[in-house]
Amino acid sequence: MSRKDALPSVERRVRRVATRYGLHLMKAQKPDKRVLAHGGYMLRDGETMQIVFGNKEYLFSATLEEIETWLAENTEK
Repeated sequence: MSRKDALPSVERRVRRVATRYGLHLMKAQKPDKRVLAHGGYMLRDGETMQIVFGNKEYLFSATLEEIETWLAENTEK
């Protein structure tokens, strides 16, 4: 695994992209069983403080890869 694919590097990259669009990448601080099994992240609108992705069945339900895909599909380039 290269350094650019390491979890902290991916988190920083996704956080930078989200910030460009006024979104905040949030990470679960105290994950429960569901979060540990799948997920751990969600996106929040910085202006309205509304969760825009990652709270479908429970809070922090999105994986980092799902967040990255959502950003690519839902933001202008």
